[in-house]
Amino acid sequence: MSVRIAQIADRLVAIRRELHKYPELAFEEHRTSKLVAQELSRLGFGVTTGIAGTGVVGTMVKGTSRRTIALRADMDALPIHETTGLDYASRVPGKMHACGHDGHTTMLLGLARHLSETQNFDGTIHLIFQPAEEDISGARRMVDDGLFEKFPSDFVFAAHNIPGNAVGQITLRPGAITASIDIVDVIIRGEGGHGAFPHQARDPVVAAAFAVSALQTIVSRTIDPLEPAAVTVGAIHGGVLATAIPDHVTLKIGVRTCSKQVRNLLAERIPELLMHQAQSLDCRAEVDYGVGITYPPCINDSAATSLVREAALLAGQEPAKMDMAGPYMFAEDFSFMLQQVPGCYFGMGNGASRNLHDSGYDFNDELLVSGTEFWARLVEHVLVA
Repeated sequence: MSVRIAQIADRLVAIRRELHKYPELAFEEHRTSKLVAQELSRLGFGVTTGIAGTGVVGTMVKGTSRRTIALRADMDALPIHETTGLDYASRVPGKMHACGHDGHTTMLLGLARHLSETQNFDGTIHLIFQPAEEDISGARRMVDDGLFEKFPSDFVFAAHNIPGNAVGQITLRPGAITASIDIVDVIIRGEGGHGAFPHQARDPVVAAAFAVSALQTIVSRTIDPLEPAAVTVGAIHGGVLATAIPDHVTLKIGVRTCSKQVRNLLAERIPELLMHQAQSLDCRAEVDYGVGITYPPCINDSAATSLVREAALLAGQEPAKMDMAGPYMFAEDFSFMLQQVPGCYFGMGNGASRNLHDSGYDFNDELLVSGTEFWARLVEHVLVA
């Protein structure tokens, strides 16, 4: 298998770097989806376009088995200005593939070519190319557009490259493998005034500072130490002058949890804490919890996870390096697909690359072959001919 896929390495690199040069943000992936659809059609897949706007699904049926699986890759880029200096760096100012979705898309196209040439499976496979994974949730849009009614599947799988892990190293666990994300917008209102007369004002800056400090106790003193959770104050804004007290301060908070119980607890506890902290300093907190689209955790099905693990073992991977003790704390909208169909989300090592969402990040082209090979091994393991 590796020899056959290695023979198309140059083609995979060319596709990935073409996608990298022309990144497209959420629901703008017109160029990308056109390339994907053309490649799938050329390889003999049935192609459906327009799901959630720019989503594409390629379908191939072989043999007589009714077993059906789906594999998903995300296509969108991020609003980040690339600083890699590579000759194939983004040609679009302020946009780049800083999360490796160009590589995810290319590996699934590599799998499509492998399956087209070998036909070494029995059943139906749907290759899902999803728009808008970053923050807006193309996965939910695809589900709402009837994805799994149109393409019913026994299992659905997705992978993400993981910087720092050896190239191609699979990492996975049953149950929660990513966190939920809830966004909280807060306005702390006081009464502005002259910096020389602070006693005549009600200072929201001080109230905000106390609130930020108090939030640090939410995880350490509210949540069971064995339950993963993270509360991050990612933005704080207030005032324009060093000599004046503003009348309000705004906070943006990200809340990550991995269980419904803890998620519900923090949804109750965080607003209470913010309002009481502000009140203690004669200010008032307005809390908008769950702003925008919130992502639930990815919950891996045990049977689907076992299939991925078995494929990794067949590839010679070591259980000690494969099995995760706890979940990744980033959020992933593949969770919406996992709510509809049992499946497994897992990591693929990207080697010694820069971190995800870093302006200097680049997907490791070495993973194009090993990652495509693993997808092929998984498909042929699940849909054994």
